[in-house]
Amino acid sequence: MAEVTGPRPRVGLFVTCLVDLIRPKIGFAAAKLLEDAGCTVEVPSQSCCGQPAYNSGDRATTRQMAERVIATFESYDYVVAPSGSCAGMIKLHYPELFAGDAGWQRRADALGARTFELVSFLVDVMKVERVNVIYEGTVTYHDSCSGLRELGIREQPRKLLGSVAGLTVAEMKDADVCCGFGGTFCVKYPEISNAIVEKKAENIVATGAPMLLAGDLGCLMNMAGKLQRMRKAVAVRHVAEMLAGMAREPAIGEPPKTGGA
Repeated sequence: MAEVTGPRPRVGLFVTCLVDLIRPKIGFAAAKLLEDAGCTVEVPSQSCCGQPAYNSGDRATTRQMAERVIATFESYDYVVAPSGSCAGMIKLHYPELFAGDAGWQRRADALGARTFELVSFLVDVMKVERVNVIYEGTVTYHDSCSGLRELGIREQPRKLLGSVAGLTVAEMKDADVCCGFGGTFCVKYPEISNAIVEKKAENIVATGAPMLLAGDLGCLMNMAGKLQRMRKAVAVRHVAEMLAGMAREPAIGEPPKTGGA
């Protein structure tokens, strides 16, 4: 895609439900990265993209949610989400959802074409080459399924992580294998999900890295929970937090620090 030139692009930040409710810091990190890249960032009042209902076969509820998202975000130059799964839902599955409805499909197609996952937007659209961040330490990186398989996100986060001064990325075995979350999958098939995340956790620990990064909060929560139950001291953070220089904040699952420490 051609490099963005001219006026600052107006970006609607799709925060995602999990980020809003569980880890708002990711939303602030995403906004910082987008502003540093030259975007004007706005966060309109928003709701779920409809992915849980869609994956459960409830097309009627999904359509109601999708119509609200389209109406909210279609005035922006771009829609950016710190989540491959939510970005993939809007970009790929909204057009499927509205197939045969000429008016809504046109609007869904148009929005989908302007919707991106955060790190891929920074690298592929805004042509960001590096971030001005220093972090002395080692991390390992998990490729979330939707981002990797639906949106082709693999090299983009590694490129920007490679620009963090002092940072080493220790690749884990089977970094591209599912963590077992899968949205409603972990609820419907908990035994299978647990077996998958246990193997993933073992691969994370085997790298010796004290920190795990990924691009989807659902995956991070799943892996963080398993690592805690295994009593493994691995901090877990969203890749945006590292790239925005916020990786030293309390990790996912950790209580906020108090006092002067």
